[in-house]
Amino acid sequence: MDAYDEGSNARHGPGTPSRPASPAVRGAPGESAGPGVPSGSTEPGGPLAHSEPSAHSERPGPVGPPGPVGPPGPVEPGPSGEPRTGIAALSLRYQIGVALALAVVAIGVCVHLGMTFLHVAPANTVTRAHGEAVDDWIYPEFEQNWKLFAPNPLQQNISIQVRAGIRGPDGMTLTTGWYDLSAEDGEAIDGNLLPSHTQQNELRRAWDFFVATHDGENRPVGLRGSLSEAYLRRIMVLRLDRDAAVRATTGGAGVIERVQVRSRTSNVPPPEWSREKVSTTPSYRELPWWKVPQDEAQGGVR
Repeated sequence: MDAYDEGSNARHGPGTPSRPASPAVRGAPGESAGPGVPSGSTEPGGPLAHSEPSAHSERPGPVGPPGPVGPPGPVEPGPSGEPRTGIAALSLRYQIGVALALAVVAIGVCVHLGMTFLHVAPANTVTRAHGEAVDDWIYPEFEQNWKLFAPNPLQQNISIQVRAGIRGPDGMTLTTGWYDLSAEDGEAIDGNLLPSHTQQNELRRAWDFFVATHDGENRPVGLRGSLSEAYLRRIMVLRLDRDAAVRATTGGAGVIERVQVRSRTSNVPPPEWSREKVSTTPSYRELPWWKVPQDEAQGGVR
């Protein structure tokens, strides 16, 4: 059979198009083409003389399945020849921007962790020299305490309430009723899978901050007493403005002149199997009236 016959794979693999039979390759002088066939014979139907392919002869290479057709346009390959993905696919300008953003975030996290560590660590040389800077960073939003891990955790429900004196357009000052801000936050949290940090902790932390910096007569103790009063007062003004207390009281425009805050504390009832007896009668702690500065009354402080 001819080596290039259509049914043979001697010279071409599967999938390679067949080509017409080549003419007989004439052997070199003096070489026999085969038994019974003279050298150089090209007799039709006779066996063909075979010679070794030369260095310049072409052999068909393996042909694989066609590759997927990609979208038009060049794709910049990576070092291994594969297309780049992720940040490596961005241009140099955007890579620099991403690197700077990550660096800023990393520095901020390190600074916050360092300040928190210095706040909870025992007194040392750094806190004695820079204690005021550490306190300014931590208080009031990031204050740390151990109430959750105390031998006797907090077993009271504390709600923060506020009322205001509002001056109407006619110059008359009217006093609102008590707004239970803690109850409003509780309603917003109930059924909410992702309640905000403000709804969960703002009022509680502000009240804890105030109590920790004031005595039983509501007098400030230490340098942070005035800061805690200002922080709690501003929260009250913002919440009253959000609750539309001014419009509800005066029927139109008005200005909050003063606010008064009180806490309502009640003990958590013990479980049914417990023999412990506690009073469930609520107690109140009422603070004096605070005058609201003009910039806060007009919503200038946020």
